[in-house]
Amino acid sequence: MGMSAEKKLGRNDPCWCGCGKKYKACHEEFDRKLENLRNQKHIVPARKLIKTPEQIAKIREACKVNVEVLDTVASKICAGMSTEEIDRIVYETTTKYHAIPAPLNYEGFPKSVCTSINDAVCHGIPSPDEILQDGDIINVDCSTILDGYFADSSRMFMIGNVSPEARKLVETVKDCMYKGLEQVKPWGFLGDMGQAVHDMARANGYSVVREIGGHGVGCEFHEDPWVSYVSKKGTEMVMAPGLMFTIEPMINAGRPEIFIDEENNWTVYTEDGSLSAQWEIQVLVTEDGAEVLSW
Repeated sequence: MGMSAEKKLGRNDPCWCGCGKKYKACHEEFDRKLENLRNQKHIVPARKLIKTPEQIAKIREACKVNVEVLDTVASKICAGMSTEEIDRIVYETTTKYHAIPAPLNYEGFPKSVCTSINDAVCHGIPSPDEILQDGDIINVDCSTILDGYFADSSRMFMIGNVSPEARKLVETVKDCMYKGLEQVKPWGFLGDMGQAVHDMARANGYSVVREIGGHGVGCEFHEDPWVSYVSKKGTEMVMAPGLMFTIEPMINAGRPEIFIDEENNWTVYTEDGSLSAQWEIQVLVTEDGAEVLSW
């Protein structure tokens, strides 16, 4: 829904963000800026995507739990452990903080976390039969609901003695994500971030998965905008202060093509069997840059 379809406020009306200030002292200039950008044919966020201070405070609490869960996994993950055991750690740590693992029963997903090993790109389902081996790389993608608000981030873990090629992929993808983060600036474009990620991946000889991207997050698990990492500078949605989304490029050592496991309809693999890596952070666009809420 565009701003034009949203309620027009008088300058002395309470601001739509719920802060209690008058509109003229809060979001009036913000709305005018977005209106100008829309008139220039740019994609601008609807009001419901702009997080209010109250929402941000609640989302921060969910993010603290998410980070604690991944820290706990980091302290325990090792060769010989099953991905089912990772799932148990995630479930127990999340519920200890009176939170809910967001993936559990989400559109039928049967577990509390996604565990994607080696050529698995994302959405791997934990299993007692899947045992971590020396040399594996694994993405643990963790999402948390606390008091109805959402956190989402993922990390790569290198198990034991990984090959130099695998280590380079894992470390470079993390660098790609942070290179993208450098481009998150108020009133810039999501494509600025996407191009920075893509350029760095390509410079290292890797390819970026096109079909799966990041997303808005916070009040729901997946909100607009959809976030591409093969986008171009100056395109995609305007990064207005208050917009919140994930930076989570999936980057393959080989070609970008992927396929979905026909047996479980969830796990995504590289078509050519090459290694894939992904890191994910949850980012808030601020008045002067960006704040990473979950990592």
